[in-house]
Amino acid sequence: MDSERPIGALLREWRLRRGLSQLDLSVQSGISTRHVSFVETGRTVPSPAMVERFAQHLDIPLRERNRLLVAAGYAPTYQHRALDDPDLVQARAAVRRVLDAHEPFPALAIDRHWDLLFANAAAEVFFDGVAAELLEPPINMMRIGLHPKGFASRVRNIEQVRGFMLPRLARQAERSGDPELAALHAELSAFASEGTVLQVDPSEVALPIQFEHRGTQLSLFNAIMRFGTAFDVTLDEIAIESYFPADQTTSAYLHALAGR
Repeated sequence: MDSERPIGALLREWRLRRGLSQLDLSVQSGISTRHVSFVETGRTVPSPAMVERFAQHLDIPLRERNRLLVAAGYAPTYQHRALDDPDLVQARAAVRRVLDAHEPFPALAIDRHWDLLFANAAAEVFFDGVAAELLEPPINMMRIGLHPKGFASRVRNIEQVRGFMLPRLARQAERSGDPELAALHAELSAFASEGTVLQVDPSEVALPIQFEHRGTQLSLFNAIMRFGTAFDVTLDEIAIESYFPADQTTSAYLHALAGR
C-alpha cells in the first residue's frame, strides 16, 4: 500500500479488505458513521490517536500503521529496526531460547514473508535433499515446504498439506495487502494438482505432516507463537513455528537423532 495516497483512501481499503461496512466499523470502534465517512472522503484528517483507534479495530499490522500515520501527516509511532540491531539483542536471545528449549523437536523463526530467521538443530530434518538453489539466502520456508525440489518431495501427504497451506497463504496475502506474499502464492499454486482440496481426518487434533527422513516415516504437527505485545515492526512480524511429534515413533526417532 502506498503511503502517498490520502489517509482516507487507505483506511477505506483496509475496511473493505476486512469485509466491513462503515456502519460495522462505527459500531466496533465507537466512532460515528458520519465521522468514518468524513475521514474516508478526506473532509476530516484524523488525529494520531484516531488513526490508532481505526488501526486497532481493523487489525492493521504495525508496519502499515506507520504508513497510515505518514499519510495523515504525522511521524511514525512504531520503530522498525533490523533484527541484528544492538537494541534487539534481548529479543534475539529470547527467540533463540524458545527454539533451543524445544529440542529435540524442530522449531524455527520466520518473518512476514516466510523467510527463515533462526532455526534449532532439529529443524535440519526439513532441509535434507533440498535443492541448493532453494537454500540460497533468504531461505523461504513456504517455498521449501511446497516446492517439488524442496521438502515437498519427501512429504507423503503433500496434497493435503498444500490444501491447507495455500489457502492460508492466500488469506495472509489478502489480509496484509502484501504483493510479495501474493506473488509467492501464485508461484507455489502452480505446483498444486488441479482442484486440490483439504481433506480432514476428524480423528486428528491438527493437520499432520507425514514425511520420510533417512528411511524412517515421521509425522509432525505444528503450533505458532508470536510476540503478544510487540511495539517494534520487526518483532511484530516474527512468528515462531514449533513442531511436535504426532506419534511415538517420531518422538523416539527425534530423541535418538539428537543423542538424547
